Amino acid sequence: MPKTAPMPTQVRAAVALLGAVVSAVALPTAADAPAAYLAGSRAFVANNAAALGYSPNDLAALMADARYQQGIIDAMNRPYEAKPWRDYRRLFLTEERIAGGVSFLNDHADLLKKAEAAYGVPPEIITAIIGIETNYGGNLGQHRVLDALSTLGFAFPRRAGFFSKELGEFLRLVREEQIDPRTALGSYAGAVGLPQFIPSSYRAYAVDFDGDNRRDLWGSKADVVGSVGNYLALHGWHRGAPVAARVSLGTGRPAGIPVAEKRPARPETTFSRLAAAGVEPVPGALAEPLPADTLAALLELDGEDTEHWLGFNNFYAITRYNHSNLYAMAVYQLSREIAARAGAEGGDDAPG
Repeated sequence: MPKTAPMPTQVRAAVALLGAVVSAVALPTAADAPAAYLAGSRAFVANNAAALGYSPNDLAALMADARYQQGIIDAMNRPYEAKPWRDYRRLFLTEERIAGGVSFLNDHADLLKKAEAAYGVPPEIITAIIGIETNYGGNLGQHRVLDALSTLGFAFPRRAGFFSKELGEFLRLVREEQIDPRTALGSYAGAVGLPQFIPSSYRAYAVDFDGDNRRDLWGSKADVVGSVGNYLALHGWHRGAPVAARVSLGTGRPAGIPVAEKRPARPETTFSRLAAAGVEPVPGALAEPLPADTLAALLELDGEDTEHWLGFNNFYAITRYNHSNLYAMAVYQLSREIAARAGAEGGDDAPG
């Protein structure tokens, strides 16, 4: 084994200084913060200051302002997506959210049409996502993003690696978009803005849709609408293609065909094979007949009665936004309600 080269004097001095800074700066001291949180905060500073472009002093001072929040851990342990479909649906298919969606659709018709032209995503789908995420901006989250991501990154072992990485993405994002990292608010999972993008998604998929040289998912409706459209387009949305269709089963679950429940499944079964197995769209479920080679996934949801659906490529694209069939179905059904209400109220001039 070759000998290790001696560490240069300058490097030894820098390492010693970094260690002293991390040890000396007061880190979060909430009485109920677990030891793992405090250790994780120190390790994050030591391991990431240079990569994130912060001095050790500055990053340590910033992390000293982060606070462990037990309520965030509790919320992560009872996600909405754990509910049965019949209960999940009631959370989002409400009169308030449908009426709010119609208002958003009408108020931002030009932006939504511009996004549809650019990305192929219908106005009602973009609207429904914003409605489910934040009730059209009415609930942007009450947690400091710094607290949420540090709590989950340092004290939620099941997904600590993911959230620690998102904390790093957030610290890059705040510099790129001139955001105050100490005051930015979001969800208990660290998602931000009207579309609730996690920091890595904000950096990768948000667009400047109003041309002001910023990507502002809190204050610019144009950037919000364009960013949702861009996200879905880059995750496989097909312009003009169907999303989902309610189906009936001839004689129960068809043999040899996978059935997805809450977890998303890629559409990999041809429409012709499904039809041969007795899976048939209910009357009115499809606007027009589908080619025999159209791919779909067969879904089973625990509604008031067991529901069966076909999820097509565009349904799967929605699950890339939130990895849940319940979420994608809520988006789809809310979008249908919004479009129907807008059409009824506005006639041929209704948006979308």
